[in-house]
Amino acid sequence: MGATSPTLALACELIRRPSVTPADAGCLELLGERLAAAGFALTPLPFGAVSNLWALRGDRGPLLCFAGHTDVVPPGPETAWHSPPFEPRIRDGVLYGRGAADMKGALAAMVTAVERFVTRHPDAPGRIAFLLTSDEEGPAVDGTARVVDWLRTRRLTPDWCLVGEPSSHELLGDTLRNGRRGSLNGALRIQGIQGHVAYPELADNPIHRAAPALAALVAEQWDQGTDQFPPTSFQISNIRAGTGVTNVIPGELEALFNFRFSTAVTAAELQKRTAAILGAHGLSFEIDWQLSGEPFVTEPGPLLTAAGDAVAAVTGRRPALSTGGGTSDGRFIARLGTQVVELGPLNASIHRIDEQVAVEDLEQLSRIYTDVLERLLLGESSARPSAGAVIS
Repeated sequence: MGATSPTLALACELIRRPSVTPADAGCLELLGERLAAAGFALTPLPFGAVSNLWALRGDRGPLLCFAGHTDVVPPGPETAWHSPPFEPRIRDGVLYGRGAADMKGALAAMVTAVERFVTRHPDAPGRIAFLLTSDEEGPAVDGTARVVDWLRTRRLTPDWCLVGEPSSHELLGDTLRNGRRGSLNGALRIQGIQGHVAYPELADNPIHRAAPALAALVAEQWDQGTDQFPPTSFQISNIRAGTGVTNVIPGELEALFNFRFSTAVTAAELQKRTAAILGAHGLSFEIDWQLSGEPFVTEPGPLLTAAGDAVAAVTGRRPALSTGGGTSDGRFIARLGTQVVELGPLNASIHRIDEQVAVEDLEQLSRIYTDVLERLLLGESSARPSAGAVIS
């Protein structure tokens, strides 16, 4: 695949911008210029230090929204990279650089897919939108969540949304994410009484008290899962106690934990049951809760059908459905009642040193996105597989 490919060229331009969250580093300006040239009306939506963009083409009919983020995670030690993380390099048909897979490559594929669609069908019915943010890898407070609130006040509700998160595992398009588990964080503080280790009768060791309670939380069966979701999982991610010396019983223990939960249980139920288990062990405790996202699932319908058929038309393989992985901005968009599907590159290298994406995968992804547009806005009979595609 030549270096003059529009998708590859745009992906490289995006990677060159060091947009470590929440910085955008000019990515939205670049994308906005391309979208404006394709007939989109641009609405910048800055909130705090976060840059957001809503771009809309068309004024009536069903609305398909492409969603993604321009921010990336820090590259880590640059000396560990085989090439500088913000200098895109192509080696053996693979594009390297921070954001190549998560998710500047997908953003480039979205833009070129829409450009191709508009060229083929300048008067196509329906509407196309882009919801872009620089706050997905960070707190995710002033990004897509705020834009969704803005859309709600204007009664702008996408019918369908394609999120470009890297959903594929071993081959491009082998997996469609049609939902995500909820994420509930807890910061637990257990009180004890500090004292000398030689006089335990005069102290109350919160580590000793916490151990059986935490074991009970780990062993608890929170639910059985559903047809779309595995059972809820509970993970302790951090424990801290003590003064750093060997002869002092600590007076407090702090633990951080996370639930990844299904639609079979609510966040409120998890909070109540957690408190009951801790209380049953006679602990003096406090918990600060943070709900990062509710679970959501997109049931079979037009979007899943179009996405699955588009992948099959371009790659010759039929994708599996999954609700696994972490959270994504799809959780905010789903609040509007929008059908949401994540479809993007391979996820094996995301957030890692030497993040990468196959150049051919970018080209195929762009063609898949165009195919989805044609199937949803023009009808299945108007969708055209790209040259060389294998039809299953």
